[in-house]
Amino acid sequence: MARCRGEDGVCCRLYRAAAQGMETTATMPKMKTHSGTAKRFRLTGTGKVMRRRANRGHLFEHKSSRLTRRLYGEVTLAPSDVKEIKKLLGK
Repeated sequence: MARCRGEDGVCCRLYRAAAQGMETTATMPKMKTHSGTAKRFRLTGTGKVMRRRANRGHLFEHKSSRLTRRLYGEVTLAPSDVKEIKKLLGK
């Protein structure tokens, strides 16, 4: 189906829906998740924000095994940062 546009760039389907008496809702602008934040944080089922610990990426040869074991897993985010991260995640 060819896509026609109104004078202001709005698709004609909105005009057709309004003419038929259908209710339309505004869908734009959509809330986009910050992709960098989505890769670094996750939300639990109860709404807590989890993050990975620092210093677990590389250069393990000079870090002790005890240190690397201690840095396993995820921890909850500091309460002062939760609001901003949830906003970036779109929650």
